Amino acid sequence: MIRELTLTVLPGDELNAALVKQKTAVALSCASDDINHIAINKKSMDARHGRQKIHLRLTVYINEDPPAETAISGPRVFVPLKGAGVKPVLIVGCGPAGLFAALQLLENGIKPVIVERGKRTRERKRDIAVIGRGGEVPGNSNYCFGEGGAGTFSDGKLYSRSNKRGNIRRVLETLCYFGADESILVDAHPHIGSERLPAIIRAMTDKIREMGGEVHFETLCTDFIVEQNKIRGIRTNAGELRGETLILAAGHSAPDIYRLLGRIAENALEAKPFAAGIRIEHPRSVIDAIQYHETGRFLSAEKKALLSAAEYRLTCQVNGRGVYSFCMCPGGIVVPSASAPLEVVVNGMSAAGRNSPWSNAAIVVEVRPEDVSGNGGLPGLAFREELEHTAYRMANTNTDASGHRSFCSQAPAQRLTDFLARRSSRSLPRSSYTPGIVSSRLDAWLPPFIAERLQLAFPEFEKKMHGFICPEALLIAPETRTSTPVRITRTAETYESPVISGLFPAGEGSGYAGGIVSSALDGENTAKAITKRRSGAAS
Repeated sequence: MIRELTLTVLPGDELNAALVKQKTAVALSCASDDINHIAINKKSMDARHGRQKIHLRLTVYINEDPPAETAISGPRVFVPLKGAGVKPVLIVGCGPAGLFAALQLLENGIKPVIVERGKRTRERKRDIAVIGRGGEVPGNSNYCFGEGGAGTFSDGKLYSRSNKRGNIRRVLETLCYFGADESILVDAHPHIGSERLPAIIRAMTDKIREMGGEVHFETLCTDFIVEQNKIRGIRTNAGELRGETLILAAGHSAPDIYRLLGRIAENALEAKPFAAGIRIEHPRSVIDAIQYHETGRFLSAEKKALLSAAEYRLTCQVNGRGVYSFCMCPGGIVVPSASAPLEVVVNGMSAAGRNSPWSNAAIVVEVRPEDVSGNGGLPGLAFREELEHTAYRMANTNTDASGHRSFCSQAPAQRLTDFLARRSSRSLPRSSYTPGIVSSRLDAWLPPFIAERLQLAFPEFEKKMHGFICPEALLIAPETRTSTPVRITRTAETYESPVISGLFPAGEGSGYAGGIVSSALDGENTAKAITKRRSGAAS
């Protein structure tokens, strides 16, 4: 007999297999010895009503053996390509969409050829370290560009509601196959950690090459070769690559790709809603105390040992626009995510242990095409760039003794209490943002429709999380890369551009995903659509 059960235990008890088995037997009114196996399908924390609990969703096998565990040992069937009879598929971008598309193509016997403007993770890590110390941002090697895309060094969050896009479990199992901890299969909000994800990404890239695919790093797509509205290849800084099928998975931080495509076929682009705002940082102790309903500012040592850094999710409507938290990083840090010099962009990340003294999250306002001026598909991109350049000017006016600008990755910041009072911050609290923060009137220079909605939203958030507004709460600006303001159009059935034959937009940068998992699923689905098209043409 197989039974499904949701079991509630105290924090820490979920690790005691004997206790879980005993409680399961009681709940199902069966003998403990009759339980052959308990599979934990999902684990989630519940801190409501001042009591912390762990909910376990279980599959219980009573007097019955479980199926053989094969998922992690082989979620995919990788067979080395033989010969060169099948025309390759070009892929621009080595993020989740590009990598998972390549893996899917290999399963289907099609050779992927990936070009990526950035570097491999080891070399990229060194460039990111320079940025973190306040150095200049390399245009093609940073938090946004390089092996694995923007998610590689910014957390590795895997939570997704994209069930209709495909098999989320298959994506998670694939990550486990390449080295992720199997806890991501059961955690309600799975998370790999910024220090662990690079090795997993490297293993994926190595497997693609091992199976006969190609991956070219530090190779920038500079032009599309289009003849009679059909893709014939791409031009790069290393030469031409010919092919009649192109998956465009360049990520959300590649304005050159959007503009390049717009010059070739303006009607291939359309404006889409996006979001912009700030990143808020609290001492972790503040958020933990709020979420775990502690009367003081700190958790007891006993609770701290059992409970991970607390998460939160906030949302409200203000004057017809959504204002919400995004990419919440418990026990994390704020990082510089600009992808070019003379701009400031912030993001958040956490290590696997989530043990930083701070917790942060983006708080962003929905921006619709009608909120920004201009026609066509690119006005939102221009709006985003101007906001990032303004932030740079607000934080980087100082020069050193020889007249050079210094600390080009400094970010403008303001205490939340001062932001709400519309005044300057005479001092700023300690921050995890290592390039440095500069006191700035965010309330005065952020676009009014964003600043005013944020000022109205924070008191609403305070009602849900009493203590959220406090002197230690710090706003750092701007957060602009939660999603792309441009969509590259495609047909829903074929995933192909209706304007340029052979062009398959995919992933977050093309406007069809919003994170690692959804991007991976979109890459897989795009590869499946290409395979189906080729199979139909062959028959």
